Amino acid sequence: MTARVDHAVVSGTFSLDGETHQVDNNVWVIGDDEQCLVIDAPHDVDAILEVVAGRTVKAIVCTHAHDDHVRVAPALRVATGAPILLHPDERPLWELTHGGDEEGAELWDVDLSDGMTLTVGGAAVRVIHTPGHAPGAVCLYVHDLGCVFTGDTLFEGGPGATGRSYSDADLIKESIRSRLFDLPDETVVHTGHGADTTIGAERANV
Repeated sequence: MTARVDHAVVSGTFSLDGETHQVDNNVWVIGDDEQCLVIDAPHDVDAILEVVAGRTVKAIVCTHAHDDHVRVAPALRVATGAPILLHPDERPLWELTHGGDEEGAELWDVDLSDGMTLTVGGAAVRVIHTPGHAPGAVCLYVHDLGCVFTGDTLFEGGPGATGRSYSDADLIKESIRSRLFDLPDETVVHTGHGADTTIGAERANV
């Protein structure tokens, strides 16, 4: 069986720095007919499970820890038995949603690191640390499928938002230029919100 990408859009809120906004998030699932990885866990466990469609979830891989990307990660872990993977530099943002060391707080299970490779359905998924939108933001490159999942690091039109706590406008541009622009121009960019783009199309926007 060949790995593929499945997709849905879910709606909810994003809150940070005392502001709350309505947002639509992409749900991305990589896998074959038997197993899959879920990328981010926004808003609605049932909607994510519809995309999973009964497959074994090997991991819930979080591109970063803004609440609209990790809010239902613990509930999805309970529903699937899959571990939550997150870069450790995201701890301050994770704790805003799920608490820290206090009793009853939810934690993730496995630290992501730059260069780590995950496998699912015969495809290799390489973790690329791309700080800027958030300190531990990562992108996930799947050479076999010709795509990269960028979370909120790169969108159609350029870099993800900065100007909020834990973000850095210069750093996100450097991350994109030094890490993502090494990928082939034809690489499809699957974003955390909105439409797909390609690496080549975004070179002029960063």
